[in-house]
Amino acid sequence: MDLGSIVEDFALNVAAQTEAIMRGDRKGGNKYAKRYIAAYKKLRDQGEAGRDALAGLLVHPRMDVRVNAAACLLSDRPEQAKSVLEEAAKGKGMVPFLASRVLKYWDEGTWKLDVD
Repeated sequence: MDLGSIVEDFALNVAAQTEAIMRGDRKGGNKYAKRYIAAYKKLRDQGEAGRDALAGLLVHPRMDVRVNAAACLLSDRPEQAKSVLEEAAKGKGMVPFLASRVLKYWDEGTWKLDVD
């Protein structure tokens, strides 16, 4: 699987998770979360090339995809990721709330992805 396909898989599954959550489908949401986390791990394992590929999603048309990509990149690319999270956190709803929580934990020095 090439990096572009992995990035697409990440984005599609983030979007699917959001839609499942909005329908109240927790089981489906969890299924999609596992899939985008697996895609993230594949990208992370590719080093800088994987991070570059994931960073392309920081300008994705869907806010949920941008925010999840930024959350995954925050430790490695804080300047890029933080600006995406700050912009998203200005809004209202589930995704802006997620962005604000990630920023809160980052500012506290407690941000850590538990996906190992």
